[in-house]
Amino acid sequence: MRVHSLYVYPVKSLAGIEVSSFDLDDFGPAGDRRWMIVDAEREFITQRSNPELARIGTRLERGRVVVDIPGEGEFPLMTGTQECRVRVWRDWARAVYGGHEASEALSRYCGQGFRFVYMPDDTFRRVDASRVTEYRRVSFADGFPFLITNLASLEELNSRLDTAVEMRRFRPNIVVEGAGPWEEDRWQKLFIGDLEFSLVKPCSRCVVTTVDPDAGTKSADLQPLRELGTYRRTPDGVIFGMNAIHESAGDIHVGSPVTLSKTKTTENQ
Repeated sequence: MRVHSLYVYPVKSLAGIEVSSFDLDDFGPAGDRRWMIVDAEREFITQRSNPELARIGTRLERGRVVVDIPGEGEFPLMTGTQECRVRVWRDWARAVYGGHEASEALSRYCGQGFRFVYMPDDTFRRVDASRVTEYRRVSFADGFPFLITNLASLEELNSRLDTAVEMRRFRPNIVVEGAGPWEEDRWQKLFIGDLEFSLVKPCSRCVVTTVDPDAGTKSADLQPLRELGTYRRTPDGVIFGMNAIHESAGDIHVGSPVTLSKTKTTENQ
């Protein structure tokens, strides 16, 4: 097995960036989901309620995140000085408001009053404690630093669909190739190169998977979520991919070897 592709998402729920490599820091993939969008109540906003966010592009330019908002133009995201507390699911985390220009353009595009916010280095939001007993941190990602998916599982799903979907629908960080379909269900620990990852929770999928990442609209037939629900429903929800934490800093690359060290039935030393 090896790494097929890698993605980072500088702003939660905006378009991601396919990269050839990324560094790992204490949060997870460096720069991943350190920015987020909130409403007037400082509640997080995603494609679940606003699928048009998928059409907002992101890129990295000299260490800064630049967003490309349709009809508005490109805006570098810059942090201000005003602190706030923002909500992600059940968590309240300390953040800093971004500059007004980008937020005003975003609000015009969405037709609602939204703000960009940034998670500073000294903010600590804990990984889902029901799955990880260690005191580990996460950015504005839903609950864990990494989502790992299996290319063969997507291919198997697409064999059931009238119209194939891309892996972008599932917003992974790491896509693995060389495994059989759904083998990731049994993975518990693996190495990517010499870096160890613990796969701590199957990823329950939501309506975001029905959003066309190019059109920014939800599919009328609710695919691929509807088909997944016919055979991938578990006590954890409708599953595609595995949430993971990393055990050390480092970097990984497309093509890096992937080696299983522990599954649900066997453990190899």
